[in-house]
Amino acid sequence: MARILLGVSGGIAAYKALELARLATRAGHGVRVLMTPAATRFVGRASFEAIAGAPVLVDEFEPDPMRGAFPGEPLPAHDPISHLAVAESADAYIVAPASANTLAKLAHGLCDSMVTTCFAACAAPRAVAPAMNDRMYRDAATQANLATLRERGVHVIEPDEGPLASRGEHGIGRLPAPERLLAEVERLLPRPTGPWDGLRVLVSAGGTREPLDAVRFIGNRSSGRMGLALAEQAAARGAEVTLVAANVALPAPTGVRRIDVETTAELAAALEREFGSAHLLLMAAAVADFRPAAKQAGKLDRAAGVLDLRLEATDDVLAALAARRRPGQMLVGFAAEHGERAIERARKKRERKGLDAVVFNDVSRPDIGFDAELNEVTIIGPHGDHRVPRAPKDEVARAILDWVEKLFAERAREAPTLET
Repeated sequence: MARILLGVSGGIAAYKALELARLATRAGHGVRVLMTPAATRFVGRASFEAIAGAPVLVDEFEPDPMRGAFPGEPLPAHDPISHLAVAESADAYIVAPASANTLAKLAHGLCDSMVTTCFAACAAPRAVAPAMNDRMYRDAATQANLATLRERGVHVIEPDEGPLASRGEHGIGRLPAPERLLAEVERLLPRPTGPWDGLRVLVSAGGTREPLDAVRFIGNRSSGRMGLALAEQAAARGAEVTLVAANVALPAPTGVRRIDVETTAELAAALEREFGSAHLLLMAAAVADFRPAAKQAGKLDRAAGVLDLRLEATDDVLAALAARRRPGQMLVGFAAEHGERAIERARKKRERKGLDAVVFNDVSRPDIGFDAELNEVTIIGPHGDHRVPRAPKDEVARAILDWVEKLFAERAREAPTLET
């Protein structure tokens, strides 16, 4: 994976940089952290050192115990100039948060800390994530400094709008979520050629809703987190990803094309349009099996007393797609089952619908599955079952895609050409 240099300047948003460092290391990247003296007044060095597994550097004259190396790398035999060595080794450099003061220094080439000196010495792709009060962000000097950095090829990650640190303040200037920051940095990294390059991946996420009247619906508790994790991981591997999101409130991963739908019929129509050009379908959406036979006009009045509700089955979206698949396409379904013999029902689902695999999870457990941060699944494939232990959903997504990649490789050996 990549060697990421993280510069942290002084600001209340510095605490978010801790999570950025954690996410980057968990994704397999080597991380070195640089801090301005002001940043150490908001977050201590020890916190970053514990996460990154490497010493934090602040002053350009202090020696680097790792001699410019990143975690997991052998230490050089000689003792180089710290700010030159660590900058030369980096595959990307992000300053987050980037205060107005630090942005001014970067734009004008001032080098008075490891953050600013390494920025000038770094030939790898560079990014800055401004974070400050909205009046400071909108100030003409700050905007001019950002324009200068853009002109020099520095990637500027625009701040979010919302509540600010000062009580009662609201505006633009919030440091984006660490997940977005990491995705933006990963987009700057040179992509090695691999099995996912040129692969078109179609992902469904969330849960469909079937209207009962103008305000009520029949739906489920799916948040879409599992589908979003799959889309993000596929994009990170170099695939061209389209996400069909059914009632998903969460933002789409960076670099993923998104189509929003609500009902099962809308989901089916969107997937129908996109399926023909896809190499891989990951059907993670929880699709409603039933809908009201008739939608009521307006809003039902409870004064009417008992409500007799007649339901009818929705179309089987995945089975319909599987029936028209072309050679070379791979279809992976998801089965959220409950109760005894749940995994057996998932196995029958794979056979009945003609799928390459079904990812089974037990929704009777409250600690995994719907609207939870963790999941535990079993991939039911052509050669048996593969269990993925309980883990955050992005790690589960990586395990699923690893399994898919192996199946693609196996089939490529049998039939080397993949139809487009």
